[in-house]
Amino acid sequence: MVDIFNPSEEHKALREMVRSFTEKEVDPQAEDHDKREAFNRPLFNKLGELGLLGITTPEEYGGSGMDATAAVIAHEELSAADPGFCLAYLAHSMLFVNNLAVNGNEEQKKRLLPDVCSGKKVGGMCMSEPDAGTDVMGMGSVLSKADGGYRLSGQKMWITNGAVADNELGDVFLVYAKDDEVANRAISLVLVEKGMEGFSLGQKIHGKLGMRASTTAELVFENVHVPHANLVGKEGGAVRSMMRNLAIERVALAAMSLGIARRCIEIMNQYAQDRKSFGKSLNHFGQIQRHIADSYAEYMAGRSYVYQVANSLKLEDYGSRSDSDGVKLYCSTMAKNVADRAIQVLGGYGYVSEYKVERLWRDAKLLEIGGGTVEAHQKNMVRDLANVEKIL
Repeated sequence: MVDIFNPSEEHKALREMVRSFTEKEVDPQAEDHDKREAFNRPLFNKLGELGLLGITTPEEYGGSGMDATAAVIAHEELSAADPGFCLAYLAHSMLFVNNLAVNGNEEQKKRLLPDVCSGKKVGGMCMSEPDAGTDVMGMGSVLSKADGGYRLSGQKMWITNGAVADNELGDVFLVYAKDDEVANRAISLVLVEKGMEGFSLGQKIHGKLGMRASTTAELVFENVHVPHANLVGKEGGAVRSMMRNLAIERVALAAMSLGIARRCIEIMNQYAQDRKSFGKSLNHFGQIQRHIADSYAEYMAGRSYVYQVANSLKLEDYGSRSDSDGVKLYCSTMAKNVADRAIQVLGGYGYVSEYKVERLWRDAKLLEIGGGTVEAHQKNMVRDLANVEKIL
């Protein structure tokens, strides 16, 4: 019988390695970096040493050459300890590294992928803007022809890894912008690198509800000269690249939800055994039993769905949008609800940071918003399902 969660010995070994690393290195630093709203760059570099930063990138470019299921395993395990740190990892490894590995040309991949796979450089992706989130096609950033390439003007908002420290830009970004030179101002995708004149850090966003161990920033592009060699794909052809990468992004975000839910279940299950009330352990009471049992069943349902989708997802294809959206739609809300139940089981202890579930609850909320809102997933799924006569 095939284990869908570890479909090969390689996947099983990967999970054991990432779980061991997470327990020894990621978990102990999580609360401190959450409080300080700080990105742990040295720890991030260790992910490069383990081959995780280029987990889906071919070995010839410095990656590990693994598949979507491997990416899911890494995100589930890391998120069980520190979802904020894991989000920085996702923005780098999926939104930049995997995106470029699938959509970039040979020169771009040879020049940039080794450094981002090793952790020497930190990457990210720029899509959202101050006035354009879910309405991606409403973006205002503009790409215009110029001598030897293009001029890029606009602002991007909510960019994970936009700042790797308070006043330090991330190293390299994939930026989506309306192309003035093509029909209907279709979207193009370009590489923008730190040091390009006119490219600067706007505001670093503080005071987030959760995911505080990943930095979030506004990036400003003031007539930035982008050489033609930094165009990814064809002029006006970036929507295909975008859709291709959104599939793995949403599956990886669903995997993060799994990590949050699993950790919350472990904590509340142990607490309910250890804590006594009215002479009995809490897990003898029906109200507590319901919180634990419902959480476990929902987690396992979501986990089975995520791994089923990941096992069939080809990184160079779109996959089924109904399912890549569907796993994130289900798992993001599931994780938030499980974390909420964990706080309820722990009572006052659940409301303070010592038991971790309050941080996991705060982190879980972003997953209903970032990488596509639950409302956007519902819209996409219903639109796609309208063209299907039979579900199976």
